[in-house]
Amino acid sequence: MLTQMNSYHNKKAKISIENVSKTYKDVDVLKDISIDVYEGEFVSILGPSGCGKSTIFNIITQLTDYNSGMVNINGNYSYMYQKDLLLPYKTIIDNVSLPLVLKKEKKGKARSMVKHYFEVFGLEGYEYKYPAELSGGMRQRANFLRTFINSNDIMLLDEPFGALDSLTKTSMQKWLLDVKKKVNSTILLITHDIDEAIMLSNRIYVISKKPSIVKKEFIIDNRNINEDNLENVIKLKKEIISLL
Repeated sequence: MLTQMNSYHNKKAKISIENVSKTYKDVDVLKDISIDVYEGEFVSILGPSGCGKSTIFNIITQLTDYNSGMVNINGNYSYMYQKDLLLPYKTIIDNVSLPLVLKKEKKGKARSMVKHYFEVFGLEGYEYKYPAELSGGMRQRANFLRTFINSNDIMLLDEPFGALDSLTKTSMQKWLLDVKKKVNSTILLITHDIDEAIMLSNRIYVISKKPSIVKKEFIIDNRNINEDNLENVIKLKKEIISLL
């Protein structure tokens, strides 16, 4: 079910978190957390709500400090929140190209730089629509593309499909897998959805309730963990549930 080696380990680590601990107001939030994410990899941090997953992202992005350990980020990152935060008065292409405009690109050039990605991300034909004209799933596609434009090197995804209904969520997960095949971004996802983590990830770090520790790292072999091998998927899911 699980491979002993991961081909991504031959590449450089884009995110390296070593023995990081975090205390907030005398509450131990994280305890000796170690997580590595390698170039081109899709890694999920899976844990119950309120366990400190977002704190890990805040440490990576330097929004909060930590008490001990070491964090090394090898590249530029972008951060995608669960809420799309699209500006309602801007068209989708202007929302998507906003990171370039904020970096002093001219509006016309910024549009031309992002336009060819609309086909790749399944948004062709929506360039000049407004957010209110899009479904929740399509808005999240636009949100993901804007995150990609901001930095396609390392992408931090904070439960991006958590607010979607079940059918739309499954559709978006399949869409994300398809997009990941076309781009070489390194992706770190935080989620409390076991099925989502199994479906999307090359590796999964299961973390505990506070004070959070890494309970186990799973390396997913997609040759054995897929829709054609449901027995293996169920076995893996049961093992993960036993750790939470």
